[in-house]
Amino acid sequence: RKYPEMNYLAYFQAYTNTYAPLDFLEKVYREALAHPKIAALAIATRPDCLPSGVLELLSDLNRRKPVWVELGLQTINEETAAFIRRGYPLSVFHEAVKSLHDRNLEIIVHLILGLPGETKEMMLQTVKEIGKLDIQALKIHMLYVIKNTKLYQLYLNNGFEMLSREDYIDLVTEQLSYLPDNIIIERLTGDGNVDDLIAPLWSIKKVTILNDIDKLMVAKNYYQGCNINPK
Repeated sequence: RKYPEMNYLAYFQAYTNTYAPLDFLEKVYREALAHPKIAALAIATRPDCLPSGVLELLSDLNRRKPVWVELGLQTINEETAAFIRRGYPLSVFHEAVKSLHDRNLEIIVHLILGLPGETKEMMLQTVKEIGKLDIQALKIHMLYVIKNTKLYQLYLNNGFEMLSREDYIDLVTEQLSYLPDNIIIERLTGDGNVDDLIAPLWSIKKVTILNDIDKLMVAKNYYQGCNINPK
């Protein structure tokens, strides 16, 4: 109601949205794109779930309306990836990026900050490497501990250090300074389900986190030379 002239993005968000029979994927994708108010299609998936048939389907759909593919990378560190059971090596991610790029598909990468065992230097290195790739956008998330998960059990039994609010804001701000201006930042933080969230509880106040990232960007003069108006 607030923006009656606005069009919409059909976002297949939760889980792995290319992990299904090809005919089923084609049916739901085309049904979404057929709506006149849908301007583009966004598909969240895994780099190891992009077989050739799916890639060709996405390429065909991209000729009708823009198709964005979101890849859950989380970290470039192979040890961390094995620990969180990501399920694929870094080489598979790079192969997926090349395959999508070759078909002129928009690429959005997801990162998680604060994974167990990761240092600030490791998280900065992940962003530096991402900045070298031909991707179009980035989504940055913090690590959540949610009830009734393997991570929750680890947190209870062994414990691991979570990023503080101040550390997260400082880290994100520094990461942004390493990225080229052409990469769109689609997310700087998130907010987990309050009923299931164990930590970090400070993440609930999402708007204040975004405001403080903005303030630190201004204070460190990171906006200078960027095509961004911080206000």
